[in-house]
Amino acid sequence: MLCGLGGFSLLLGLASREQRLQRWTRPLSGLVWAALLALGLGFLFTGGVVSAWDQVSFFLFVIFTVYAMLPLGMRDAAAAGLASSLSHLLVLGLYLGLQPDSQPALLPQLAANAVLFLCGNVAGAYHKALMERALRATFREALSSLHSRRRLDTEKKHQEHLLLSILPAYLAREMKAEIMARLQAGQGSRPESTNNFHSLYVKRHQGVSVLYADIVGFTRLASECSPKELVLMLNELFGKFDQIAKEHECMRIKILGDCYYCVSGLPLSLPDHAINCVRMGLDMCRAIRKLRAATGVDINMRVGVHSGSVLCGVIGLQKWQYDVWSHDVTLANHMEASGVPGRVHITGATLALLAGAYAVEDAAMEHGDPYLRELGEPTYLVIDPRAEEEDEKGTAGRLLSSLEGPKMRPSLLMTRYLESWGAAKPFAHLSHVESPVSTSTPLPEKALSSFSPQWSLDRSRTPRGLDDELDTGDAKFFQVIEQLNSQKQWKQSEDFNPLTLYFREKEMEKEYRLSALPAFKYYAACTFLVFFSNFIIQMLVTNRPPALTITYSITFLLFFLLLFVCFSEHLTKCVLKGPKMLHWLPTLSVLVATRPGLRVALGTATILLVFSMAITSLVFLPAASNCPFRAPNVSFTASNLSWELPGSLPLISVPYSVHCCVLGFLSCSLFLHMSFELKLLLLLLWLAACCSLFLHSHAWLSDCLIARLYLGALDSRPGVLKEPKLMGAISFFIFFFTLLVLARQNEYYCRLDFLWKKKLRQEQEETETMENLTRLLLENVLPAHVAPQFIGQNRRNEDLYHQSYECVCVLFASVPDFKEFYSESSINHEGLECLRLLNEIIADFDELLSKPKFSGVEKIKTICSTYMAATGLNATSGQDAQQDAEQSCSHLGTMVEFAVALGSKLDVINKHSFNNFRLRVGLNHGPVVAGVIGAQKPQYDIWGNTVNVASRMESTGVLGKIQVTEETACALQSLGYTCYSRGIIKVKGKGQLCTYFLNTDLTRTGPPSATLG
Repeated sequence: MLCGLGGFSLLLGLASREQRLQRWTRPLSGLVWAALLALGLGFLFTGGVVSAWDQVSFFLFVIFTVYAMLPLGMRDAAAAGLASSLSHLLVLGLYLGLQPDSQPALLPQLAANAVLFLCGNVAGAYHKALMERALRATFREALSSLHSRRRLDTEKKHQEHLLLSILPAYLAREMKAEIMARLQAGQGSRPESTNNFHSLYVKRHQGVSVLYADIVGFTRLASECSPKELVLMLNELFGKFDQIAKEHECMRIKILGDCYYCVSGLPLSLPDHAINCVRMGLDMCRAIRKLRAATGVDINMRVGVHSGSVLCGVIGLQKWQYDVWSHDVTLANHMEASGVPGRVHITGATLALLAGAYAVEDAAMEHGDPYLRELGEPTYLVIDPRAEEEDEKGTAGRLLSSLEGPKMRPSLLMTRYLESWGAAKPFAHLSHVESPVSTSTPLPEKALSSFSPQWSLDRSRTPRGLDDELDTGDAKFFQVIEQLNSQKQWKQSEDFNPLTLYFREKEMEKEYRLSALPAFKYYAACTFLVFFSNFIIQMLVTNRPPALTITYSITFLLFFLLLFVCFSEHLTKCVLKGPKMLHWLPTLSVLVATRPGLRVALGTATILLVFSMAITSLVFLPAASNCPFRAPNVSFTASNLSWELPGSLPLISVPYSVHCCVLGFLSCSLFLHMSFELKLLLLLLWLAACCSLFLHSHAWLSDCLIARLYLGALDSRPGVLKEPKLMGAISFFIFFFTLLVLARQNEYYCRLDFLWKKKLRQEQEETETMENLTRLLLENVLPAHVAPQFIGQNRRNEDLYHQSYECVCVLFASVPDFKEFYSESSINHEGLECLRLLNEIIADFDELLSKPKFSGVEKIKTICSTYMAATGLNATSGQDAQQDAEQSCSHLGTMVEFAVALGSKLDVINKHSFNNFRLRVGLNHGPVVAGVIGAQKPQYDIWGNTVNVASRMESTGVLGKIQVTEETACALQSLGYTCYSRGIIKVKGKGQLCTYFLNTDLTRTGPPSATLG
């Protein structure tokens, strides 16, 4: 016994102090169990006469501890529990079986012991199974929460990159807040505002330089390219320009066909913004010269730069593109248009800021455009100091065209050369953002399968090889493991009060207490097992008086009623076959699971019922001290005296009443989700009741039993280990404190499980919101049918996105009067209020896109006060070719209706703003090439002759009219619209064209008319 006690103490000391022993939990736990078992067996033969009821409570404690306290698996715990039970039964059975018949009947006592041990094993296994199940669920939820957190972080990075690919950081924060508000209020809805205006995200910046650049000769070259070549060429060219812009601290604003413009001095002011733009312009010209020299393709770069102030920001609701507006921007545009190919054309304002950094020469104004001629200010051409050096070195790159031979198309030569520049693909930066989720190893199932409640207590006990499966992003995984450590309940936490374990947030505490508990029925069922064990024990060790039988019968009836209520939902089929008046019975179990007050009342009543029945047999024993074995005339020879008190129960029922009380303690621990304070109250109540019974009111029974055991030996008294009332009190206190520790640990894990579930739900909702935000942002850059190509599992950005269409209707709708309306003065905040009105116009136009009948209309971009849109882009490639002309171009009618709706919207704005703006619309249909270009600011655009002609139809149009080409007029005529001829007009780059005006006074006229006009 002393060896076992010493070994047990040593093992406890080693386990608590030596962290390296934590990896040997199984052998260490086995040694602890062996030490406890050795102590128990030693106690059996220490301190007096050996009896069948000796140390039953201690062995019950060993059995329950193996399941609930030691870090063993279920199989090992069950083996240890059964071994403990059998060792007690076999040792006492063999030892007492060889003794004289002075002891009471041995077989009923051993049977009672077996029932006690069986109940202890079942209760322990039940407790362990539920705790492992709860901890595994908590572990899974923690890992799921970790996955959600990683997804959330990834989505945040996605939307951050997407926003920053569209907008500067200072503007992105403001617009992100509005998008979040729209998502929370419902997609597509506008957040409530104190006025009737849409939000305006435009600010004024002074001290900036604006650069416009146009590729001369690109239109002719583009007509010879395949769709893939065109998109690749544009991406490589503008990707190169983006790199140059980054080197010179310039911000690309927008790409308009083959026109590229950027600003230096945004969003942060730069003292050398003019020098930055000039350097960038020179480098762009130099890059094009190298391209022309290497490929022999006749293209050039025309650049214009002007310095001044701008209004910058975003207007409209869809397809955001950061843009700049001001008279200075218009001047920079005209500087490019009137410039000289291969040269950088600057104004006097820019020259003044160069401070002699570059030599310049006067630009000839005889070929200047009317806008510059009207201003009357001199302009200059920058002399590139490196141009002569390049001419002297020659063009080694010409070798490419000579090697490839004259048969290769210029577009193909140019494409091959541009590929060597290695421009980044659009959204390529997002592939790095996605890698943590898409490529990393999922948090290991091996960890989950190897998980047990005890495994979670220390990081050093993680499964072998687990570290190899976790990447660096899974460092938080071990934080989850650490939080599952039961010792964390005593430490400071952001979520829990370390003393009461209450949640710090009152709403969360209330939600926890009101949460449903479907497992309550299993708690009641296991408690019934404890009650039934007490019943069998009482029947084995008593003479079964009628009153005791009647009491148990009534209690059985109450338990069956409770179990019926708890499990009524499983009897639904049977109940529904019966009378309708009983159909409400299955709802009882739902009420019990969902009503906390009802659960607490039933749980408390069940435990009190077990408590009362555990001591019922003592009621039938007299309270007066009339023990016959204490009489002086009783001699040792009277060994044949009965073990029963006159008119009462056998004395052996006294120690078994103690054991039944111990089972009563266990019944309190079976309700895992019962609050700690209620368990504490019930355990205190039961401890006080048991100690009062066995140490005070019925203490004489223990003394009488001792007198019977030591009959005739007046000087002989048993030790503490053999004293029923003292050993019983010790057992009560041991179980009280043990179950109290378990109750707090259970409370911690139940609350932790609830916390992780709540966090998981919150993070899933936040992740879903972020995913929606990412989707909205991406669809604000790309059409809905293109966005999936660049996000999620369908990402295919290893190749450029391009698509050719046979029949697309392109619309350009402008408000030419806005140019005259726009002014910069102190009254309108230097043009800001003018842009506010333009924002209302564009935003109202955008709102039309949300209407179902315009779902096929795709906004492409806005160019100052010009609105560009297209239909037919959501058709799959080649689909149009398989359909007849009427069906393939049926979407032209949608575009016409959209153009009419734009005019109606503008009329409403005129009414409210007291203006007289009129819309000028140009339409054209035909083949186009669509694609996404630009790595820094990816942009969806369409190219082709169809787009160019549509733009000319608008620029040469008439206010209040929709001008179309002859081919488009024929197609609209076939759809039931009426067109009339305008005549022959001169169109820049196209020569003489016959155009038509669409009769918008009428809707479709039904049968097609014979003529267009």
